Amino acid sequence: MTAEGDVRQFADHRTPQGGRIAAFFDLDKTVIAKSSTFVFSKPFYAQGLINRRAVLESSYAHFLFLLSGADHDQMERMRAHLTSMCAGWDVEQVKSIVAETLHELVDPLIYAEAADLIADHRIRGHDVVIVSASGEEIVAPIARALGAAHVAATRMVVEEGRYTGEVDFYCYGEGKVAAIEKLAATAGYDLSRCYAYSDSMTDLPMLSAVGHPTAVNPDRNLRREAVARGWPVLTFSNPVSLWTRFQSPSSTTLAATAAVGLSAVLAGAISYRLLRRRR
Repeated sequence: MTAEGDVRQFADHRTPQGGRIAAFFDLDKTVIAKSSTFVFSKPFYAQGLINRRAVLESSYAHFLFLLSGADHDQMERMRAHLTSMCAGWDVEQVKSIVAETLHELVDPLIYAEAADLIADHRIRGHDVVIVSASGEEIVAPIARALGAAHVAATRMVVEEGRYTGEVDFYCYGEGKVAAIEKLAATAGYDLSRCYAYSDSMTDLPMLSAVGHPTAVNPDRNLRREAVARGWPVLTFSNPVSLWTRFQSPSSTTLAATAAVGLSAVLAGAISYRLLRRRR
């Protein structure tokens, strides 16, 4: 595991003098209504990457995740399970499955409130960054579809095009802080002016690292902490298909473009409402 973290960049931004502003979003239960890793379990099964038992185990783990969130021990068990399971997988096959099913599986799960909030940040000139403990092969395409400028995610060790089952960088807990601090140093972000959003107590370090933290659909422990610290608490409850609002041919590339375009269209209409909500 690296000490500094790993950040993948989608857009080439110039860094002016003075601190720029970014909005750091956790992914699962913050931007989308389910676990991003669980979402792809069915196509992974169909392609022979996992067996029926693994699907059932993933379903049970996802049920617990939705019910009560994930604490540190659960996250560690999940990491061990996933890394062991994916050992030997072909990386390009995984990327292909995600690209082919992204529109069908992920698009209907995006919280409308999260899409509006992302659009609001973008129209205000803030960079959007998706920060997730899920694997970068899953997170990066979702982040691009949302119009994010950067992504930080868990990175697996790859040898000869296949996962070894070892983790190079785990984007979790303090690892998320390392990732956003590295990005802040290279992109010129002033973390005291930046925003962060998450549902989980395990992301308390990331939320504490910025000047404007917000708890979204928080688990019990994070809600208690947010109230004690006077942080805003938001509830996102309306996952909708952004793609259905567009009359366009179905393809992964166009799905990503549509999601970005929709954010721009919605931004002007909802930005003032969201700004008032946070005051």
